[in-house]
Amino acid sequence: MQDLTAHHLGLTVSDLDRAVEFYRDTLGLDVLSRFSVGGTAFATGVGVTGASADFAHLDADGVRVELVAYAPDGDERSDGELNQPGVTHLGLEVDDLDAFYADLPEDVPAISEPQTTESGTRICFLRDPDGHLVEVLEL
Repeated sequence: MQDLTAHHLGLTVSDLDRAVEFYRDTLGLDVLSRFSVGGTAFATGVGVTGASADFAHLDADGVRVELVAYAPDGDERSDGELNQPGVTHLGLEVDDLDAFYADLPEDVPAISEPQTTESGTRICFLRDPDGHLVEVLEL
């Protein structure tokens, strides 16, 4: 069997420009590239008839975050709670969670103010413009 290495964490978004703006401007990730993919091989590979997509790759300190907006759009999924199977989140670490939280724009929905867990880790969950959960933590 071939050895696997991690390449990216992918998030499907409804508006690529809005998502890039959030991850770049609000969370400070660097945009690595933007590109589009279409054609029969892509549509077959993703299992969506006639699909094409616009992509952005961003760098989260060595972790590649892939944002992808599909055409045609898929159905909206429910905003699941963290404990529901299939729900995912992106975790990003900061040095000072309280300062990060204080600097968040007012229109960024946070699940709660920063909390200290039993393990001593400080956490705060927010949602991106499409409702994806983003955990910001301080170790």
